[in-house]
Amino acid sequence: MNTLSAPAQNPQCVRATLDDPRWAALVARDSKADGAFFYSVDTTGVYCRPSCAARLARPEHVRFHQTREQAERAGFRPCKRCKPDQPSLAEQQTTKVAEACRIIEESETSPSLQQLARRVGASAYHFHRVFKAMTGLTPRGYAAAHRAKQVRHELGRGGTVTEAVFKAGYNANSRFYQQSNQILGMTPTTYRAGGRGTPIRFAVGECSLGSILVAESEQGVCAILLGDDADGLARDLQDRFPRAQLIGGDSTFEQRVAQVVGLIENPAAGLDLPLHVRGTAFQQRVWRALVEIPAGATASYTEVARRIGAPRSVRAVAGACAANRLAVAIPCHRVVRTDGGLSGYRWGVERKRALLEKEAASKSA
Repeated sequence: MNTLSAPAQNPQCVRATLDDPRWAALVARDSKADGAFFYSVDTTGVYCRPSCAARLARPEHVRFHQTREQAERAGFRPCKRCKPDQPSLAEQQTTKVAEACRIIEESETSPSLQQLARRVGASAYHFHRVFKAMTGLTPRGYAAAHRAKQVRHELGRGGTVTEAVFKAGYNANSRFYQQSNQILGMTPTTYRAGGRGTPIRFAVGECSLGSILVAESEQGVCAILLGDDADGLARDLQDRFPRAQLIGGDSTFEQRVAQVVGLIENPAAGLDLPLHVRGTAFQQRVWRALVEIPAGATASYTEVARRIGAPRSVRAVAGACAANRLAVAIPCHRVVRTDGGLSGYRWGVERKRALLEKEAASKSA
């Protein structure tokens, strides 16, 4: 029996193919489906990736296969156009980006874009675009984030600031000190001491969402926490800043809490407070994008990833939302699933729903 002979044009078989979700991926030439399955065409005797640019075959001539080995055992040969027997373009790009990240992390000084591209065998322009799409950062931004991570690690080990700076790959102390407050949120010496003695004022209040804690460092509001228990919020703050000098808010500082509560109860009022935002370069890009989502509107994780120029970093966007410590001020509650459903929220999905309902009512008022 010839395994490549065309099957009878049974209407039920054609309907089964058309109803198969893999057919829709094939019609759309969806590259995200590459690797999930392969398809073969009886009339040509070849099998392809879903994203193959070849002319669309008639459904009665198409078969689906879970693996390339399955397609080849059925007697089909790989398409010369999409080369399904070789690593996909996405797989090749992932390998190159991973190799570039390794090179950056192992280099004493940050390699240039041209050096990286040459090492992984790609053009500088194309590699820059692919690297940013996959990591959410440019190669230069990734190198800066890695250096910042290294200097925090070295300072935490108790060495001198100078040793930490040079071990992290900074060429000069002056270059690091220009950025130290942004990287560490405090002076290097204070960071090395675990933030010991850093004054942080805080106060706890109540709102329609439960208890709320607002804390402020010398740089600005550094935490807005929501919960059911005021004591639990205070312990949470202490865990975040174990060596800081926590100062219970006086009547003046309690106005900060009143401002945040006012934003929760009346989103249209807005919030004009200095924020002390600490996070990786990627997280801060995500948080800036969240602030740009207007009250009463939402965006999906995919849309946020696209807005920051990193369409493949949807999971990283979700991670940045989860790492947010400034509830409401950085409105991670406005990020929803692609279907509009509410996904996990650091302070509870019910609070997320309540915030969105308040904003929608404020917008329509």
